[in-house]
Amino acid sequence: MNCGEYMKKIIVIVGPTAVGKTDLSIALAKLFNGEVINADSMQIYRENDIATAKIRPDEMQGIKHHLLSMKNLDEDYTVYDYQKDARKCIDEIIKKGKTPILVGGTGLYIKASLYNYDFKEEKKKTKDYSMYTNDELYEMLMKIDAKMPIHKNNRRRMERALDYYDNHHMSISSKAKSDKLLYDAYFIGLTTNRDILYKRIDKRVDMMVKNGLVEEAKKMFDLNLNSKAILTPIGYKELFPYFKKEKNLEECIDTIKQNSRRYAKRQYTFFNNQMPVKWFDVCFDDFSKTVKDVAEYIRSDNNV
Repeated sequence: MNCGEYMKKIIVIVGPTAVGKTDLSIALAKLFNGEVINADSMQIYRENDIATAKIRPDEMQGIKHHLLSMKNLDEDYTVYDYQKDARKCIDEIIKKGKTPILVGGTGLYIKASLYNYDFKEEKKKTKDYSMYTNDELYEMLMKIDAKMPIHKNNRRRMERALDYYDNHHMSISSKAKSDKLLYDAYFIGLTTNRDILYKRIDKRVDMMVKNGLVEEAKKMFDLNLNSKAILTPIGYKELFPYFKKEKNLEECIDTIKQNSRRYAKRQYTFFNNQMPVKWFDVCFDDFSKTVKDVAEYIRSDNNV
C-alpha cells in the first residue's frame, strides 16, 4: 500500500453524529500516511460497540487506530486521562514520520488534547446523587458558581462538577485553560443539510437496532452498573424503560432518535464556538468528491 504523503500538521475531523467522519478519517489516513486517534469519549470503553457506532476491525482497512476499547465498563476515565493519552499518541505518531488524525464528536476531548488546558488529576472520591432531582443538583451548582455553563438536563456533567468541587475545593469552570493551540492542526468539519442529517441519524438508529442494539443494551441493563460508560451513551438508557416494561420498544427507539438529533445540535454549537473549523458539505452520493475537496484544501497549504 502506498505510504502516502507526509503532513506537517495534525488533521482533526469533527462534525455531528452520522455525517461520515469515520469514512473520511480512513481515506485521509491512506492519502497522508496517517494513524487515527479516537476522540469519542464513549468509544474508549469495551463492549459498547453498537451504541457508539465504533469502527470494526474489518472496516479499518489496515489503518492503525488508537484509544479504542481500552477501558472496562466499570472503570472511570476522565478528560485528564484522555489529554495525557492523546498527547502521547500524537507525539509518538509524529516521531514515526506519520500524520496524526484525530477524529470524533467529543469536543472537550479534542480541545483538551490540542489546546493549553491544565486539568488536575481527578480523585476517585464521588458521591451518590441519586436522591436529588436535576433541579436540586442545579441549585447546588449555582451556589458554587452562578456562571457555570451547565444545563440542568445534563445530569452527568452536574454530578461531575459537584464531585470536582468536593475534591479540589474550586469550581470546575475555574480550571486553567486558554485558546493557545499547542499543535499545528487542520480542523476539518463535515456538515450537511439538517433534514438530510436527521434522516441519516434515524436510518443509523434503525440499522443499529437491526444489528443488535437492543440486545447490547439489555446486557448493559442486566449489569446494573451506575457507570459513565453505560449511562452516558445515547442508546442504552433510552431502552431501559422497555426492559422495565414501562414503555414499548417503538417509543424507546423514537427517544433514541430524538436524543441523537439534539446531540447533533449541541455538537454543531460547540465546534462552531470553540474551534477554527473549515466546514465541508458532504456529498453522500459520491463521497470520494468530499475526500477530494478536503485533500485539496490540505494540500493547498503547501505543507505536504
